[in-house]
Amino acid sequence: MTDFDAYLTYDARLVILRELHKQTDGRLNEALLTKTLDTFGHNRSREWVRTQLRKLAELDAVKVTEVGTFMVAAITRAGVDHVERRAIIEGVARPSPEA
Repeated sequence: MTDFDAYLTYDARLVILRELHKQTDGRLNEALLTKTLDTFGHNRSREWVRTQLRKLAELDAVKVTEVGTFMVAAITRAGVDHVERRAIIEGVARPSPEA
């Protein structure tokens, strides 16, 4: 993976965490996360998004549940702490300060 590919992947993971953090219950399914990533310029396949969700689960940033053929991600305390800049998760872009 090139440095730029890594940058894009880490940024996409941050987009996923931020979107989960915005949700009242902290959860979204892979289809909605794929659409969100498209909005932010990350035009990727659903399988790529599933891979990122699995990686975020390995990093303890999300908990993934399979519901039928869909994956549903729920943000964890560690994921919230990363989005709110209280902790850093390696492999996820660091959030910029809120202006």
